Amino acid sequence: MTGRILVVDDDADMCRELARALGKRGFDVTTRESADEAYALVLDGDFDAVVTDLNLRGMSGVELCDRVVSNRPAIPVVVVTGFGSMETAVATLRAGAFDFITKPFNAEQLALTLERAIRHRRLEDEVRALRTRRAAADGFGSFVGSSPAMLQVFDLIDRVSPTDATVLVTGESGSGKELVARAIHERSRRSAGPLVAVNCAALPEALLESELFGHVKGAFTDARSARKGLFAEASGGTLLLDEIGELPLGMQAKLLRALEGRTVRPVGSDAEVPFDARLVASTNQDLASLVAEKRFREDLFHRIDVVHLELPPLRARGRDVLDLAQTFVARFAERHKKTVAGLSSEAAAKLLDYSWPGNVRELQNAMERAVALARFEQVAVDDLPPRIRSYQSTDVLVTSGDPRELVTLEEVERRYIERVMDAVSWNKTEATRILGIDRSTLYRKLERYKLAPRE
Repeated sequence: MTGRILVVDDDADMCRELARALGKRGFDVTTRESADEAYALVLDGDFDAVVTDLNLRGMSGVELCDRVVSNRPAIPVVVVTGFGSMETAVATLRAGAFDFITKPFNAEQLALTLERAIRHRRLEDEVRALRTRRAAADGFGSFVGSSPAMLQVFDLIDRVSPTDATVLVTGESGSGKELVARAIHERSRRSAGPLVAVNCAALPEALLESELFGHVKGAFTDARSARKGLFAEASGGTLLLDEIGELPLGMQAKLLRALEGRTVRPVGSDAEVPFDARLVASTNQDLASLVAEKRFREDLFHRIDVVHLELPPLRARGRDVLDLAQTFVARFAERHKKTVAGLSSEAAAKLLDYSWPGNVRELQNAMERAVALARFEQVAVDDLPPRIRSYQSTDVLVTSGDPRELVTLEEVERRYIERVMDAVSWNKTEATRILGIDRSTLYRKLERYKLAPRE
């Protein structure tokens, strides 16, 4: 995290030393020995942070800090002082300083403070821009997002919607698969017809055939009247088979026959009933792996996998997290009659760091909780759920040069496999391609490292 830094110190040697030390760490440093000249430069220039000595000739460092904060509030100021008293700290912080450092200090300490200050500034800029970005991001149905991954999803939805092609939507739980089905339906020629959704995992096998295909009167004990199934109800519209990977094998064969013949046979009937519904199927499972394990019919898989649309997990969508969070904050603030207008930069940083195993659904619940508990006009870190506040990122590679932070090669492999599996939504076929190993090796490593999909 580097940027443009203005260093202000009336000691020319100190200016040169700081410029050299910070320059070696990638910062673009400008120096001034006069507070008045520095302030004029701040008004005309575009700096990411200001470092000023406390004791300057003429205007003091505290006064300079106060002026910068008053007129260019987005620029964080770090004050350097040789007097480490509490009074000095209070004076600099009251003037709006981001932080203060007492002499003697080393360049590494100052560089780390500047990195924090620049990160804070950029998050503040991002939070301020959220409302503007929301207006552009809200244009695609119920979706919010402008990340490259989501733009590809939007493009595919636009291209497939006008057709009657069967669509298989895959993605982790909570990533928005039903929203995809709704967006496809609303943009299709069938938008005036019904969108009928059924969760294949929620119905017992004994009732599933009757729900999908219907039944005639007297077909079983409780069949006191005839009932048309969901395929018939969806005629003229779209049928969403959610969690299709949970279908029992026997039911899979009957579904395949219905899709190929475009007819269904109600339970207890000898007659075939035609239907005219477009099929969208969704699952959070790796159907190719289920086929290899003989738990899903290969012919049905190829029948429904005409257009495959894979939703990215929330952790792969970058700053869409903040766009979505802002949308949820506005929604729940209105619902709960709260005057919460957005996110603090610290809360935004926590949201960006978190891995979101529950995806958009988890973010929505977290924001409702945060709005309900918020005491101020912005959601603060303390308003977030404890798991998000205390989350520690598990990066695959450690960039620190501190030997105490380096990990074993085995740990790097474990983290990398976990990262790949999460990135491909536990699609083992795709994971073996990326990792360059065969399926049996992947299974052994998953067992060895006790890795499993996040709940």
